[in-house]
Amino acid sequence: MIIIPARLKSTRFPNKILVAIEGIPMVVRVAQVAREVDEVVVACDDSNVQEMCEKYGFKAILTSKNHESGTDRIAECARILGLGCDEIVINLQGDEPFIEKEVIQKLKHFMESRAKEKGEIPFMGSCMKVVSKEEAADPNLVKVVLNKANEAIYFSRAAIPYDRENLLDSHKEWRYFGHLGIYAFSGGSLQEFCNLPKSALEEIEKLEQLRAIENQKTIVMAEVSSQSFGIDTKEDLKRALEVFCR
Repeated sequence: MIIIPARLKSTRFPNKILVAIEGIPMVVRVAQVAREVDEVVVACDDSNVQEMCEKYGFKAILTSKNHESGTDRIAECARILGLGCDEIVINLQGDEPFIEKEVIQKLKHFMESRAKEKGEIPFMGSCMKVVSKEEAADPNLVKVVLNKANEAIYFSRAAIPYDRENLLDSHKEWRYFGHLGIYAFSGGSLQEFCNLPKSALEEIEKLEQLRAIENQKTIVMAEVSSQSFGIDTKEDLKRALEVFCR
């Protein structure tokens, strides 16, 4: 199951999920890609968004307007749908209209294979891609470092690890990884995550996935290739149209 959280009144770019991209509302474009991978539901906070999604043939569930995060919104949606504790639930952002279906497929298959290998679905899963040292310096691009099992140790807006003596070029096996904001849970771990208290690290970095790290929960990471990026501002939209809609 793929659930797309869709909040209408986003702070930096209100109503962005309804902005038409080549004639299709942004959130619908995301749903159209996701539908090629698995069943899709849009978790929205506005009846107009619900009606618009249904017009395009997508199921949409009306959720509370008071959620602090998209994860909280999809957790409510999962409860309404009665999803089981052992079902894999993918949280796909509604502002990534150019995400590749291969990224979604990779995460879904990654969670399934880890579940088969370990006998249970990982607490969380997400995706990362290789980025340059210059890209890693951008605080808007979240970075992740891993342990030997490809589990996340930490996420940060800072360039991590800090290359104090410019040694990274000599460590050919080491690379900077940028985090993609797509998550997978089990139905049970989704509810558990949302019931965990907010962590100090989460508040400092403004990255909710640090809540899981600080509470000693495992986040497994799948490496993908992707050119997509989230549309947080009108400037992001302009750049995306220039890149993907020539």
